[in-house]
Amino acid sequence: MSGKVFFYPTDTIYGLGCNALDDGAVKRLRALKERQAKKPFSVIAPSKAWVERNCVLSSEAKKFLREKLPGPFTLVLEMRGQCVAKSVSCAPGSLGVRIPRHWFSRVVAKAGVPFVTTSANLAGGKNASGLSDLPESVLQGVDVVVFEGVKKGKPSRVLDFSCGEARRLR
Repeated sequence: MSGKVFFYPTDTIYGLGCNALDDGAVKRLRALKERQAKKPFSVIAPSKAWVERNCVLSSEAKKFLREKLPGPFTLVLEMRGQCVAKSVSCAPGSLGVRIPRHWFSRVVAKAGVPFVTTSANLAGGKNASGLSDLPESVLQGVDVVVFEGVKKGKPSRVLDFSCGEARRLR
């Protein structure tokens, strides 16, 4: 899906995404979502091994990764190096990482690269539980739509492990 921006389901709500290594696609997604440049995106990791290779994991974070993912969580972790396009992480050194308990995670695993994951809405707007919740400008701006009916979930819980111990952010 080189350069493509897509609308897709997860285990929680619908998301917007693209290849997290493709700076042009990430910038296109940021403009489509009207998201400020200083606000980072999270990614769906292709595997737990990818997370362990690319992020610093405290013993608590490693245990959480192994026991709770896949699941409805986003872990904020310190990156070992620049493992995604700079326009994804924005904040120096940290990255939000998800592995949803959903078939879409297998698509990401097969691609072998992280995908940006962000709620399918304009910045600050209502989360999308279906296509009717998407602003027309967003729907017209995506290249691929994967729809599986109305979602009844809520956004993932965000836990910040970047300073060692978990701190709940959302």
